[in-house]
Amino acid sequence: MSNRPKVAFICVHNSCRSQIAEALGKHLAGDVFESYSAGTEIKHQINQDAVRLMKELYDIDMEKTQYSKLLTEIPPVDIAITMGCNVQCPHLSCKHREDWGLDDPTGKSDEEFKKVILAIEAKIKELKLRLKPK
Repeated sequence: MSNRPKVAFICVHNSCRSQIAEALGKHLAGDVFESYSAGTEIKHQINQDAVRLMKELYDIDMEKTQYSKLLTEIPPVDIAITMGCNVQCPHLSCKHREDWGLDDPTGKSDEEFKKVILAIEAKIKELKLRLKPK
């Protein structure tokens, strides 16, 4: 049984920013916390630009290990992080909640996408430092 804190990354559709955060959380901080992502609605597939760029930048294939899911499909979490879509998820109980205020890059250029991905990477690394056992 893992005693690592569970972190949920939450977006409306769970198809882009929250999926990137889940993938980078597992990739960069899996030794410190467990990453999950979910939304209040779901899409039939993960954003294809996000999938392509994550393969290009990190060699991570999100479609192999992740899918769009609802809040009810993830285990109880310690920390809930909303991506910046003003989503209120009052039924998701957690010890700590924060909002990362990231713009949705869906439909925008690769440059805009990469800015958001790099911002998520920086925030994941910062979260890892905060959660690392002293």
